[in-house]
Amino acid sequence: MALSDSVTTCLSPPVHYVICKLGFEKEDIYDIKNILSENGEIQWQALTEHVCYLESDQSVDYIKSIRSLGPVCESVNLYLKSLTKEQFVIQYALWFHWTNYAELFLEVFEVLQHSQTTEVALGLMKLTSCMERALGDVYLLIGKDCPFLLRDLLASEELAVVFGQPVMNVLRVFIGSPYGLNLRNVLWHGFASPQEIPAKYCAMLLFLTAGLGQLLQTYLLKTQCILVHRPYMIFVSLEELVVFPDLNHETLSLAEELVKLSSFVLKTMLPFWMAALTAFKQSRYADCVILLLPQLEAGLRLLFTTTNKCPNRLLTAEPSALYTTFDEMLAKHLDNEEVNQLPAVLEEPAMEFLWDFLNHQEGPRIRDRLSHGEINLESFPKEVANQIVAFAITLLCRFSDEDMFDFKEHVVIKPLMNCAHCYRSRFHPISQLKKQVLECIKSIHLWPELPTVPEEHIPTTKGLEGNTEASTLILMISEIISQLQQYMPQNCCSSDDLINSVLTERLLIELCDMRVCTLYTPRPVLEIVVILCKISTQCHQVSEQVIASAELRYKQWMNKTLRSRQRHNYMRMLNSIKFLSPVLRLILVLITLELVNVHLVCKKNPFDYQQYLKFLKSVLQYTENLVTYTSLEKNKWEETMELANKALMKIRKVIDRKLILAQLVLLN
Repeated sequence: MALSDSVTTCLSPPVHYVICKLGFEKEDIYDIKNILSENGEIQWQALTEHVCYLESDQSVDYIKSIRSLGPVCESVNLYLKSLTKEQFVIQYALWFHWTNYAELFLEVFEVLQHSQTTEVALGLMKLTSCMERALGDVYLLIGKDCPFLLRDLLASEELAVVFGQPVMNVLRVFIGSPYGLNLRNVLWHGFASPQEIPAKYCAMLLFLTAGLGQLLQTYLLKTQCILVHRPYMIFVSLEELVVFPDLNHETLSLAEELVKLSSFVLKTMLPFWMAALTAFKQSRYADCVILLLPQLEAGLRLLFTTTNKCPNRLLTAEPSALYTTFDEMLAKHLDNEEVNQLPAVLEEPAMEFLWDFLNHQEGPRIRDRLSHGEINLESFPKEVANQIVAFAITLLCRFSDEDMFDFKEHVVIKPLMNCAHCYRSRFHPISQLKKQVLECIKSIHLWPELPTVPEEHIPTTKGLEGNTEASTLILMISEIISQLQQYMPQNCCSSDDLINSVLTERLLIELCDMRVCTLYTPRPVLEIVVILCKISTQCHQVSEQVIASAELRYKQWMNKTLRSRQRHNYMRMLNSIKFLSPVLRLILVLITLELVNVHLVCKKNPFDYQQYLKFLKSVLQYTENLVTYTSLEKNKWEETMELANKALMKIRKVIDRKLILAQLVLLN
């Protein structure tokens, strides 16, 4: 029997007791009238007196509080079930506006009328993330930087000022504290199965949200403050996230079969998987991903605990210990400093996908942003849901005790498996640098197409050909290229004209296509990549400024609005960019060569490493100065030549001393 069949719960015995039994121990019938005024307002004092405190330090006694609040939650649940939707809307809809998503709470009310376990759990996950975002907005009425963790937010003085500490303590019994019910975390991290979350706790949080709305309105009227909602995170460049082909009905039907067979799926969690696939079919893309991400975490946790032989970490930890979450599972080492075996089992492409979609700062960080309420659920993009579901299908196929050959080779599944196998990171700083370099070279390649003044309009000026300094620069660039040629792909160097045959987009595309390891990048490597990224950014800025200046000056020239001095400056610019282009292209080729060999930096001794760092920072300084000189405000085009001369001499000197990383390839 597969381990996934034998696991009946992912809640440790104490956590299971707290969530599933503790709040049911007192069987008192609690009268809802005790906490509702005649006009339907929530009487917080009647709720806060159920929170118990430890005699030792007056902190919340979570066990006694949950036991005492259990009957209250049951009473609230029965009360909400007794209302029609119309009655609920009339009575409470107004009090949900502070959340910026009142419709969600009306949805949760309807879910509670039917008490389907999977829907209740989903409603609770959405409710807690939305509430967290709204509480963060309230925090910002007083505080500056909103805490990232819900537990820190709920424990903040700022929220205690608005709502009162006793009210915050009621909330902490349900969410945000590992000593309480901690409903948000056990669901979002994939520990709780649908049947383990009592509907009465979802009802209570719905009720409490309305109560918070009432308290907040009083506070806002008293202080004359206005609650401002932070904008939702918007997915930009969705095409960057597209890895897998669109899933069709046949693929989703096969996925439903796979879910039942795969040992990646804990059988207690099967309803969540089926509900996620159903949500995708119904175009409820946010619901699909909210249901699926915790199940990916649960399935990976099963793999993690099996491969690392630590079965105890499959369960929720006690408050004094750490949960095994994505962060721990994707790490290089376990907490005992031994090597984590999961990356070897998942293999690099799958690890890179997980890091890209969940962890990298430049990536979508979907789980974080969804669980903290930063994404508008109503406009969640299909493209993102498609990637998560497709990736999940590949894991279902790969990790199974059954013979999955027929599934893996199926005409609709095989393309997914191929895409997963070929995946490369898109959001690691190394990948981001490659993207920047290619965008920059595209920008520089627009320069020859810039509009230029007809020759008969141009006064006689000293051109590039007659300029000894410019000729010296061109010669120096050619010398540097000839020294670097041996470290480049040979098919990219074909002509006698080194500058125009080597410093090309084609070469940069080929270099950027080379695989550079992104998993667990050592600190020195990241330090170098950060500087290379800054250099690339400055080069791009120079290019954009050149394009903007050239277009503006041409327009002014043709409209005869340029003064004599400005006309001469425009001519200097047109001359300068003839040598500025090869200088920038050389820098792009140099930093891309260094990127391809960046891991060799770990072989440098500390002194050489510092010297190398100093060199890169000098190149960065040059590009920063170039940004200043080529700006519309400064327009110092002749000085750019002087700058370039110094920078090229420094580059040549470093290459002569064999200090660049590309040269280490031959030395090793």
